[in-house]
Amino acid sequence: MAKQKVTPPKKLAAAQNALNAADRPDGPTKPLVVIGLLGTQLDGGTKPERWEKWRPTVSLFQREDFLVSRLELIVDPKFQTLCDTVVADVQQVSPESEVRTHAVSFRDAWNLEEVYGKLLDFAKGYAFNPEAEDYLIHITTGTHVAQICLFLLTESRYLPGRLIQSSPPERRRPDEPGEIQIIDLDLSKYDKLASRFASEQQEGTSFLKSGIETRSTKFNQLIDQIERVAIASTEPLLLMGPTGAGKSQLARRIFELKKQRRQLAGQFVEVNCATLRGDAAMSALFGHVKGSFTGATTDRAGLLRTADGGLLFLDEIGELGVDEQAMLLRALEEKRFLPVGSDREVESDFQLIAGTNRDLWRAIQSGSFREDLLARINLWTFELPALRDRAEDIEPNVRYELDQFAQRRGASVTFNKEARERFLRFATSNEAHWSGNFRDLNAAITRMATLAQGGRITTELVAEEAARLTRGWRTPSDTAVETRENVLQSVFTSEEVSAIDLFDRVQLAEVISICQRSRTLSEAGRKLFNASRQSKKITNDADRLRKYLARFSLDWQRLQSHRHETLDGE
Repeated sequence: MAKQKVTPPKKLAAAQNALNAADRPDGPTKPLVVIGLLGTQLDGGTKPERWEKWRPTVSLFQREDFLVSRLELIVDPKFQTLCDTVVADVQQVSPESEVRTHAVSFRDAWNLEEVYGKLLDFAKGYAFNPEAEDYLIHITTGTHVAQICLFLLTESRYLPGRLIQSSPPERRRPDEPGEIQIIDLDLSKYDKLASRFASEQQEGTSFLKSGIETRSTKFNQLIDQIERVAIASTEPLLLMGPTGAGKSQLARRIFELKKQRRQLAGQFVEVNCATLRGDAAMSALFGHVKGSFTGATTDRAGLLRTADGGLLFLDEIGELGVDEQAMLLRALEEKRFLPVGSDREVESDFQLIAGTNRDLWRAIQSGSFREDLLARINLWTFELPALRDRAEDIEPNVRYELDQFAQRRGASVTFNKEARERFLRFATSNEAHWSGNFRDLNAAITRMATLAQGGRITTELVAEEAARLTRGWRTPSDTAVETRENVLQSVFTSEEVSAIDLFDRVQLAEVISICQRSRTLSEAGRKLFNASRQSKKITNDADRLRKYLARFSLDWQRLQSHRHETLDGE
């Protein structure tokens, strides 16, 4: 029977051209070798009627556009008669093609371990020569298990070739040999696949960021890595960072991402370890049995069992007691633990995400955190930056908070242009500490949006909110500095204060404050020089103080005229 003439499909032609030009763009085409399994069903038939059916192995040789130099046919000896027929038919339709058979016996062609092992032995024993020949691995015949094994061996390069898949002709054209498609496992060559992968990765990362288009390069790189780890690993994750940096929200988004990808079947369980104290901590985490202690009137499953099959987020894990840490470590390593008062272990398989704003390594030194537990949860550790370290991300987060407010209240709120510019200027300045991080930002937007008449945030609202935030961020040192500056400005102009060195300002402010609280120059001097005057035979505290004040063009009368400016209001 002669070869049938067919027009090569575009996919085949493109793949064949790429195949021929891959290694020798300017040289002759390398011989093409096909490696495949004898199909006991699809390749079957020994009677003349066999030519009326589509047979995958034979069909490869029935095309003028596709010249196969050699067929390496893997055959179970049990089907030698069928093998002889197929070999003869191949040589009939393509006399120029060589056929070699390889006897491989399968006790169970559906046993993955056996089939993979036998095919791996074949691949290791075959004398491949990729420099001189091109190889195609035919995955249309054989059991599904065998096809999977051929794919895996090709993907891992034990079989150094490309995959080829054949399919039957359309019913209305039964005389044709069908179509073949060459599949290159280098996915980077498939533009649509590469684009889809990049798109899905971007969607995953955007999902973890709640859809916020963050601009911080370092933060975006951090989230990219967290997304890859979250999808690929079931080991514990440790999220570090200051309070309000978004650890809790990120943990929930990781859970939702894994749930979306069917990696978790259970639920998200969150607990702040700072709220767990004493015996109640053991019971809350690991559960208890009825009667195990006073008040235990019923059994309690505990949070670890509730998280079975899901994700457990232990926020502020550094606050967990040492005994609870030991129990948690065993639960992580063995997936088993003892509820309080029980002599029977229970099982729970969960993924852990731990959050902390403490330095756990320092806590180990102080004995408040177990080193072995940290070693177990420190495989994947990510530190979330403070909001003030992500100034470029404040604007997109402001938009996000406004959107969230609109969803909660069912009404849109926006800034007018001047108010928006003023708030962003303040929010990204050195005045904005953002000590509460996103909690501060959320509260600020909520307050302004709530007070916005007509759904517009004005410059007046921004000014009020900036003042409120600034007051809330004051620390004792800030208060001390403000008090010192107020004392100095009670007797000097702002320009005069700025001309005094900071070193002198600190001392001078205390001297002025004491003078304004004293009735006489001598009384002020005694307070200021109380220690040094003990070693002097003749004390002249007033004169020493008068000379010190003169260095700054001050005198007693000038200070007394500003007594009402003192801190206590005198």
